[in-house]
Amino acid sequence: MKNVDIYTDGACSGNPGAGGYCAILIFNGIEKIVSGGEENTTNNRMELIAVIEGLKALKEPCDVNLYSDSQYVINAINERWLDKWVNSGWRADSKRGVKNVDLWQALIPLLKKHNVNFIKVKGHSDNEYNNRCDKIAVGIYKNAKDK
Repeated sequence: MKNVDIYTDGACSGNPGAGGYCAILIFNGIEKIVSGGEENTTNNRMELIAVIEGLKALKEPCDVNLYSDSQYVINAINERWLDKWVNSGWRADSKRGVKNVDLWQALIPLLKKHNVNFIKVKGHSDNEYNNRCDKIAVGIYKNAKDK
């Protein structure tokens, strides 16, 4: 399997509000950028969409190191929250349903297709790719707001 690094970030102005996302895929030193946005969304949705769109851009099953500054995304996978949500019928606890179920359900088959290692990076620090993703995601929602 090919080894690919994916850096992701989502951004939102207001919560909900205009949002943008970005994923930078790196394979053998070659970069591919996947980005987009929505008019009325949340930061967590943009973070998840960045992950989904990054993984969807892969044309074959890959070993992936996926870097994100989103505690929401990283913990859902690494702390096995996603497994618990699926097994509980999408209940976060006895009272609340899980948010963004549609996106989590879209992510599950991608996690089965690829071998993904989720790695937490500190946002807005010295990680070049995370900073580039953030700049692109913010630019998308700012551009949408200016129209």
